[in-house]
Amino acid sequence: MAGCCLPFEAAQDKINVLLMERYPCVSPDTQVNYLVRKGENTMLKKTFAVAMLLVAAGAVSYAAAPDSVKSGLQVGESTPAYNVNDCTGPSAGKSLCYRCKYGARPVVNIFTRDITPEVASLIAEIDKTVGANQSQKMAAFVVHLTDDTDASAEKLKKVAKDAGLEYTPLTNYEGAAGPASYKIAKEAEVTVMMWVKGEVKVNHVVKFDDLNKQKISQIVGDTKKILN
Repeated sequence: MAGCCLPFEAAQDKINVLLMERYPCVSPDTQVNYLVRKGENTMLKKTFAVAMLLVAAGAVSYAAAPDSVKSGLQVGESTPAYNVNDCTGPSAGKSLCYRCKYGARPVVNIFTRDITPEVASLIAEIDKTVGANQSQKMAAFVVHLTDDTDASAEKLKKVAKDAGLEYTPLTNYEGAAGPASYKIAKEAEVTVMMWVKGEVKVNHVVKFDDLNKQKISQIVGDTKKILN
């Protein structure tokens, strides 16, 4: 965000310098109104135009920020097998491939670099959705990317207990990069993929701070894209 503001601040400084040099005894607002009304100072008008374009570009860039990081498999791509360490699921303490275990079923796979309260809320809502769609054999699992799998396992067990999870195994994967075939971006804090019959239908990349109730609701709402 800071990167978007610097060019505009520089443009503002240039405008102020030009105004003060030309009309040192007049207030800035009066200077601007006078110059624009009289059509003076072509360079100043150009600077104003550039500044406004930078503001617009900054606004667009800010609005697009959540989607600016590309992470995980994209819509239409196939989901390869990979192993995780199960921490809270039926195979707790073992390494297995949930992608393989769930087969062609509709699946939500969440990769996260931390288990913040917001991430825990997302997991809880997905777990409820999975429970409500057992007739369609919906499934989900969470992968914590970490360099300390032992500490992670203890944390995941607590999260599962506190949230009362029933259908969503919490797992971890040793190494912040994650499985290479899933192309998890190092800048991505939370990557959510949803697939059915092994084909990705939904991809979300979210920052921890942006994972509010509205965003969680949007992600949960997208589960309809993998359900009949």
